[in-house]
Amino acid sequence: MILILKPGTLSESHEYKQLLAHLANLAGITVRAHTEIGLEQTLTEIYLIGNTKALSVEDMQSLPCVDRVVRVSEEYRVLGRHENDDRPTYFDYNGVRFGQDTLNVFAGLCAVDTLEHVELMLKALRDHDQVCTRMGAYKPRTSPYSFQGHGKACLPYVFDLAGKYEIKVIAMEVTHESHVEEIREALYQTGTSTGVMLQIGTRNTQNFELLKIVGRQQDFPVLIKRGFGITLDESLNAAEYLASGGNRKVVFGLRGMKTNMGDPHRNFVDFTHVPVVKRLTRMPVCIDPSHSVGTRTGSPDGILDVMHATAQGIIAGANMVLVDFHPVPSKALVDGPQALLLKELPLFLEDIRIAREAYEKRVELAKRYQEAG
Repeated sequence: MILILKPGTLSESHEYKQLLAHLANLAGITVRAHTEIGLEQTLTEIYLIGNTKALSVEDMQSLPCVDRVVRVSEEYRVLGRHENDDRPTYFDYNGVRFGQDTLNVFAGLCAVDTLEHVELMLKALRDHDQVCTRMGAYKPRTSPYSFQGHGKACLPYVFDLAGKYEIKVIAMEVTHESHVEEIREALYQTGTSTGVMLQIGTRNTQNFELLKIVGRQQDFPVLIKRGFGITLDESLNAAEYLASGGNRKVVFGLRGMKTNMGDPHRNFVDFTHVPVVKRLTRMPVCIDPSHSVGTRTGSPDGILDVMHATAQGIIAGANMVLVDFHPVPSKALVDGPQALLLKELPLFLEDIRIAREAYEKRVELAKRYQEAG
């Protein structure tokens, strides 16, 4: 059960202390409070963990400073959608809103290679009114002999250039708790010139200790990708690990499932699960067409497979696109064959606009039929 307190409730207020005192007397119930401090108001949610079936919603609703009560199901207690649950399906970070009704494009380098390539990428994004990007500093690889990323050595110039070109959020994978501290320190040294969305890659979706650590910090939102060869439910529970630790600013990423049934693509595209994730949870949903398709091949209509896959995800309601671009793909140290060219960026963005417009028209059509029915 979740008690959503009245906006602006302060932890030092008499009513709040009175509420906690009452909850402390509930047998077999553990109380966990979570507070979000926004620009305009403070919102607090109190989670009652245990056998709450005997608790009356009406009785809980009448307690001091309680605004609303949500009775949760067993699945995805924090991030899930529950009956009569009208909590927000969005969050704000560094001036950018991430929600189930927004769309943000994170085009960039799968792996940072040179300062020159970083600057060319970020300048192109700025010139096309984009404020988000992807930049890989830490790269887990299948082979121990493959390029593993420049790590913390590249962070200062990546963050400096992001500030120069007005990039507000960088999606950056982390594979160890030390990476979080290195990012935090580099941001501090560069005057917090940008923001970072930590990324949990598919290989670490079930690295539960890493999930707990990343979940306990609340400085950075998190993009968690669906895991290698595991069910959707298992991956959604991995996201719940993050939220149960305290970080509710979570985006769920679909990046294709590892199976030879996806051949000749790198993975089997799973973007029909976009509406499923949005129905089961309150998380925005990201698609990663680059790692789903894995090549620059195109169809007879002249459209690249990566763009077709992107359009499929967006027409299904995706809220974020994580896509590989590179100034010189032949010189990319990671996944060059799947990277789009900088000259293709305006085409890609316009194609996304068309697909998003189609999605919005479909939503309006569904509403009209519901209203008429």
